[in-house]
Amino acid sequence: MFANEFGTGQVFWSMLWFFMFFIWIWLLITVFSDIFRSHDIGGFAKAVWVIFVILVPYLGVFVYLIARGHKMHEHAVEAMEAQQAANKAYIQQAAGTTPSTADELSRIADLKARGVIDDAEFQKLKAKAIG
Repeated sequence: MFANEFGTGQVFWSMLWFFMFFIWIWLLITVFSDIFRSHDIGGFAKAVWVIFVILVPYLGVFVYLIARGHKMHEHAVEAMEAQQAANKAYIQQAAGTTPSTADELSRIADLKARGVIDDAEFQKLKAKAIG
């Protein structure tokens, strides 16, 4: 009896709505994680974004994606680069091979040239590599 009422079209629609709900939850998690890891907005602005997304979820998420989508990409790239650097350092430490001082200074200079680190961080990392 149940099979007679639940046809192929209904299965398709049920699966479609399930996947849409799953994508919606993923978007919410992504937006909230980006709000809380953003260093370029203050605490008050974060609170406003969170309240906006909670009170008007669909509009809040879409406005956030439009307004700060480019920053979301930048944050993801920064997190990926930090993860890769930590992974590389761990592998080198575990393998017992550490880069030479010249290699480390070259890497730090490259980070500064790309604008990833500022002068203060450059000087701090340079002192750490030398000493």
